[in-house]
Amino acid sequence: MISFGTGGWRAEIGKDFCMSNIQRVAQGLADTLLLDGKTDRPVVIGYDRRFLSYEAAVWVAETLAANNISVLFMHRSVPTPLVMYLVKEMGLHRGVEITASHNPSSYNGIKIIVEEGRDAPGAVTVRLEEAIRAVGDARSIPLCEAEDRGLLTYLKNPFNDFIDSILARVDVSVIRARGPRILFDSMHGSSTYPLTVILNTARCTVDQIHAEKDAYFGGMMPAPSEDTMDELRYRVMRGKYDLGIAVDGDGDRLGIVDSAGRYISANEILVLLYRYLHEVKGWKGPAVRNLSTTHLLDRVAESFGEKCYEVPVGFKHISAKIDEVDAVLGGESSGGLTVRGHIHGKDSTYSSALFVEMISSSEKSPSEMMEEIQRQFGRYIMKESNIRFSGAQRDELSRRVLEARALPEFETKPVRVSYLDGVKAYFADDSFVICRFSGTEPLLRIAAEGHTEEQAKGYIAAWESLIGSFGCELSNR
Repeated sequence: MISFGTGGWRAEIGKDFCMSNIQRVAQGLADTLLLDGKTDRPVVIGYDRRFLSYEAAVWVAETLAANNISVLFMHRSVPTPLVMYLVKEMGLHRGVEITASHNPSSYNGIKIIVEEGRDAPGAVTVRLEEAIRAVGDARSIPLCEAEDRGLLTYLKNPFNDFIDSILARVDVSVIRARGPRILFDSMHGSSTYPLTVILNTARCTVDQIHAEKDAYFGGMMPAPSEDTMDELRYRVMRGKYDLGIAVDGDGDRLGIVDSAGRYISANEILVLLYRYLHEVKGWKGPAVRNLSTTHLLDRVAESFGEKCYEVPVGFKHISAKIDEVDAVLGGESSGGLTVRGHIHGKDSTYSSALFVEMISSSEKSPSEMMEEIQRQFGRYIMKESNIRFSGAQRDELSRRVLEARALPEFETKPVRVSYLDGVKAYFADDSFVICRFSGTEPLLRIAAEGHTEEQAKGYIAAWESLIGSFGCELSNR
């Protein structure tokens, strides 16, 4: 069964991510567009640097063209935020990015972008899944025939307007005055070009690591997390850089290392950028986060007389709430965030440029800024764990955790428990723990935030003990 989770359809290469299934997805997409009368505009197709991404993009294009749906195609790999930008700015109905984002290299997938450059909402993906199940034989014509028939057009340089739109929103003069030295790790992904051009235009000195294409991502997970950024941290300290920036495989998640080699977590990036945009640049408005993201963002918002809104996991919920309440920014603890006024999805390129502007405008490092915030609001420490399960165990886990509502025996009783997305327990001291099914992998994800590391680990241990009693494998990756 082909199903779309929080980040699109993702599957193991050679097992489920194969030519026949990719063509079925494309045919299902074509069928829904034909039924809705949305064939008056082309579909833009992008692809990252993963194994089979280019070929998959070709198969999608050949199937759409066989259904007389025009396609805009790329000569090179591109990050997901660019496809979102193109759908928005060109007024298209649909965009497609071939990517499995931060998943292991053995995975690939398909992400659907809808009007205004947004992540496909649940109603769209459920209907697409139904259309895919109804597909008999997918149609297809060779790519060269599609081009000869005028159904396929190559975008010669799709980056120009995207890059210019970010430069127009960033205070380049502040960055030029500081001239920071930056080490950029694109993690062998598709986001090398746009951010490098932006930083060079702002007169930064930029060096790169892992810029070459590697379908195995150097044997690492292509996600900018504390576990995957050791080399960047070492090189930043050794080379005396002002900042280290890392982005994931398709360029929508952001990781930061400061000049001392300290990993700046995704939660801290959100808090720092929100404070900078609101306090220094004067952008008024609330913030948005998902259930698994730091409550420190709430406290900072409250100090400005603003609110921080909580939504389910899935960036479509964040972008929708940003529009609804005109929020300054929104994000998640896994590294995805977006700032008001550019695109409606995760946007590491714009966020990175703003972070560089922030450090250029201050004499303080991100670590020193965080110390100021912690002195004002206290420490908020997040820990995470994953529990792997087999396909046969999912229904039983769902029954026990979501239907029977089994809860661990916590040392302190929660003041509230939410089942909005998984199970989230809130405690009186503003700490929390959440356990939920991953939308992209066969994992139960547990995230806990406490005011000490021991408190956060205790919440996780309580959940691990309960789930372990159900016979599942514990995996802390």
